[in-house]
Amino acid sequence: MKTDKVRLFIPIPYGFLTLGIMILSSERLQKLINKWIVEQAEDKEKAFIMPHIDKKELRGIVAELKNHRGLGLVNVKAKDGTEVIVKL
Repeated sequence: MKTDKVRLFIPIPYGFLTLGIMILSSERLQKLINKWIVEQAEDKEKAFIMPHIDKKELRGIVAELKNHRGLGLVNVKAKDGTEVIVKL
């Protein structure tokens, strides 16, 4: 992220991404999230339930993303000069 006064660069290693996948794909966390969604929903019967996340599929996606390092995902420039760029 760049502004007139500040430039912020946050590298996120693929190891953290892998750790995040392990946490998000845990059955216990998914059950807690679905329980919270149902509790917070106004119409409990029509509440969106988060589908099961398969750890193997996510690992395959991350492995493929590693092959495309430097690919720009987001590139936004505002009128005031603020710029946000997200790259792999």
